[in-house]
Amino acid sequence: MKVLLDTNIIVDVALDRDPFFTNSEQVLARVERQEIQGYLSASTFSDLYYIIRKVKGHTWTLQFLQRMTTLCQVATVDNTTINMALTTTFKDFEDAIQYSTAVLNRLYAIITRNPGDFPVTTPRIITPEQLIQELINP
Repeated sequence: MKVLLDTNIIVDVALDRDPFFTNSEQVLARVERQEIQGYLSASTFSDLYYIIRKVKGHTWTLQFLQRMTTLCQVATVDNTTINMALTTTFKDFEDAIQYSTAVLNRLYAIITRNPGDFPVTTPRIITPEQLIQELINP
């Protein structure tokens, strides 16, 4: 199963954010065990660096992001992705890029804590809790 991990999932793990850390970490653990294939959009890395560096510092953040590139595939954000994102009705442009990345890479789902930010049915928009339940009870 190929899934796009939304920015908030990675930030939860990097910053140990309660009460979200446990479920987000379980998603990453399943990626690490290759139970699912995790993808991050290329544009997510700059957002992650900006958010995480404020708390953890430059060096720690770069090391963390390097680890993410070993766990997850990096999905290209190119002209096609941006043009698609520009034509959506999403309120948040970053979410439109995430959606476009998932569609163009034919990913099964976007894993996010904020499913309401994605007013679509394809690909599936599911929370970490829902993904974990689906993997436990196929």
